[in-house]
Amino acid sequence: MKDNKYPYFPDNFLWGGAQAASQADGAYKEDGKGLNSSDVQPYLKGLSNDKIQELETEGMTLAQVKENVKDTTDYFPKRFGIDFYHTYPEDIKLLADMGFKTFRTSLDWSRIFPNGDEAEPNKSALEHYDKMIDCMLSYGIEPIITMNHYETPINITIEYGGWPNRKVIPMFEKFGKTLLDWFGKKVKYWIVVNQINMVQIEPFLSVGVCSDQYENEEEALYQAVHNQMVAAAWIKQYAKSLNNPDIHIGTMVADGTAYPASCKPDDVILTMRQNRLQYFFTDVQFRGYYPEYAKNYFAERGDKLDIKDDDMELLANNHMDFLAISYYYSKVVDSTKNEYRPSDTTKNPYLKESPWGWAVDPQGLYNTLSQYWDRYQKPIIIAENGIGMYDKVEDGKIHDPYRSEYISAHIEQVGRAIHDGAKVIAYCAWGPIDIVSCSSQQMSKRYGFIYVDKDDEGNGSGKRLLKDSYYWYRDVISSNGKEI
Repeated sequence: MKDNKYPYFPDNFLWGGAQAASQADGAYKEDGKGLNSSDVQPYLKGLSNDKIQELETEGMTLAQVKENVKDTTDYFPKRFGIDFYHTYPEDIKLLADMGFKTFRTSLDWSRIFPNGDEAEPNKSALEHYDKMIDCMLSYGIEPIITMNHYETPINITIEYGGWPNRKVIPMFEKFGKTLLDWFGKKVKYWIVVNQINMVQIEPFLSVGVCSDQYENEEEALYQAVHNQMVAAAWIKQYAKSLNNPDIHIGTMVADGTAYPASCKPDDVILTMRQNRLQYFFTDVQFRGYYPEYAKNYFAERGDKLDIKDDDMELLANNHMDFLAISYYYSKVVDSTKNEYRPSDTTKNPYLKESPWGWAVDPQGLYNTLSQYWDRYQKPIIIAENGIGMYDKVEDGKIHDPYRSEYISAHIEQVGRAIHDGAKVIAYCAWGPIDIVSCSSQQMSKRYGFIYVDKDDEGNGSGKRLLKDSYYWYRDVISSNGKEI
């Protein structure tokens, strides 16, 4: 343990962790659940990390998705998760014993509306999540709930073409209304869409679009994002009608802030424009209109979005209440290598990387928090931060100083941002209990303070084992970030 150089955390700061139902719950055949976008991703054994990331960006064809919906001999890790659907009472108690003040998770859309287009929700699913939320509250843990964390019902992809279809908007609005009606008096913080800006990197997971469904894929993806933003604004409007000041509706982005490769003007200007494409998603949701740089970007590429006057009125009058961000690494823009388009970046030669090629840059989190705060002056939740590593069990113990060191360095930068005026209200370490990786479908890519005895192919007892970092993070919370 060491003292935090910037111990500026308010007394009501929400320390905790985060996961997704699609990576943790399992129980894919129980209580009427339908399959979602995450449930049809098979484990691709033996592929390199670079190849896994390439396939993630490419997505699956519609034929592959239809085939994967069937019962096959392939192993689909996210359908089984870590069985959190059944083990949540014991797991939440472990988190409470760490001192968790908050826990972020999602309520699986495909469990509540199995096909997405039903007239009525699946009541058994709502009753299950009601008990799970009550369990959190019984320990004084503040729920942060994501409405859609890569859990779009697969029927919406197959029958409607995913989120680019405007027919999906009222389906999701009905889902959001259902959640607020059921849980609005228990849950204060709602993230409507997980990482809404990841549409270019994870198009299938993000908006349910297969790689061969649209001739102009970029146009379709931005239409999908527009439809998500409209749905989020409608949900915000509905939340206001409930006259409950404790309900806060927020948006979430995966941080994509980049550094220029040099002080050469070409690098600096291209980096500014790249970063602005990342701010597009939050600019619209916090300011209520499409900025000129975004309109110009679409026009230059011939992308024509179906944007109604009613959409813009809804967006103008229903700004998001807070910003949630995930932060794992930073990147660089080099004008000799990169072009003016989203996420076209290169690696930083000055930074070390995780085994999965993610640059470790704690100061990048300070930079990100400062930039977003200066731009919007909206409360910020760090919805995800952590490092995936291979853990080794030795004599029934797991020594993981690399995890504590990574999170410690990032927490220090959070304190630094708060000291400079940023209103950061929560820190959620990603995957406090080991879960199935979003990108690679691996269990061996472990983030947790709590080990789960399960391998990449689903073998193992599922038993939980506390890592050294479990006790370290418990002390961080008890000292309110002073000792890290």
